[in-house]
Amino acid sequence: MKTAFVWDEKCFWHFGGNYALLAPVGGLVQPMVAGGLPEAPETKRRLKNLMDVTGLSGELDMMSAPPASMEDLARVHPQTYLDTFKSKSDNGGGELGLRTPFGPGAFEIAALSAGLVIKAIEVVQTGQARNAYALSRPPGHHCLPDFPNGFCLLANIAIAIEAARAAGLGKKFAVIDWDVHHGNGTEAIFLDRDDVLTISLHQDRCYPHDTGGTEVVGEGAGAGFNMNIPLPPGCGHKAYLDAMERLVLPKLRAFDADLVIIACGFDASGFDPLARMMCSPETYKMMTRQVMEVTGGKLVAAHEGGYSELYVPFCGHAMLEEMSGSDIRADDPLHARITGQQPDAHADAFHRDVVTRLHAELQHGGVL
Repeated sequence: MKTAFVWDEKCFWHFGGNYALLAPVGGLVQPMVAGGLPEAPETKRRLKNLMDVTGLSGELDMMSAPPASMEDLARVHPQTYLDTFKSKSDNGGGELGLRTPFGPGAFEIAALSAGLVIKAIEVVQTGQARNAYALSRPPGHHCLPDFPNGFCLLANIAIAIEAARAAGLGKKFAVIDWDVHHGNGTEAIFLDRDDVLTISLHQDRCYPHDTGGTEVVGEGAGAGFNMNIPLPPGCGHKAYLDAMERLVLPKLRAFDADLVIIACGFDASGFDPLARMMCSPETYKMMTRQVMEVTGGKLVAAHEGGYSELYVPFCGHAMLEEMSGSDIRADDPLHARITGQQPDAHADAFHRDVVTRLHAELQHGGVL
């Protein structure tokens, strides 16, 4: 079985309006020559382009998918929210929530983005693919049921999980969110559930500033099934692999999910404009390998953040090399630089102590 790659050109056409990074253009904020929100199509398009140029696309099962239906969306989002979103979308666009501007037709594109994740789960759970990557855009992990934020308009992974459950394609799901920003939306949706394990590795207090602490372990039946791993800025390759090995993988093995889904942001890279981490393509390849060793290679990844047009394609390519077992390589053009900038031995020891402290806090909270 091949690795499936689920994508659609229309997802690259989502548009967020005239911004300069996170600030609306106007007043003293001058328009940028190549401006707009950081969540722009080029990082995703350039990943697909790189795969085409190296030949990796030819080794994957490339496919698209239909949009998520209104029934699919309504399992997670209130109908009033969906109606408001669609009305604004039909009437030229606007903004809902926080940092989620959109243009005309955004509702249909966002439903398509969720549909790509639904399809990725379907082909893996029905045995059509060993694993699958959904190049979903707009992203979804910050979106609450009735409040979008952080560029996320619909909760893609949560929608896909509920669609899979309704189709009889699984009962227990685990979500590992290694986007550099806390996966607050996915956490909130499943916080009181014991059939969905949610794990978020993120830069401490990056975004949102007030979520993502280790003390949030789940509520009611979900107590012990939410794990937050806030890591200090700049911790780099070794710290991420250490946190995966000592915190994430033991919980993943104990939970024994029917399917593991990676909320896959590449914004923990050393060249991302919205964060201060030091990961590299090799980090993403090794974290993918760690998860695949637990799952036997079976997993689904849904694209989330990552805002370096240069570096996201190489991070994504490295991950897909590992998922597919391909011998095709896209060598990291900044390998020497990112390797030379990794924390020294003293900082590595400090970061290992941080992971030890996080382990103790999660044990105290009943997660480990």
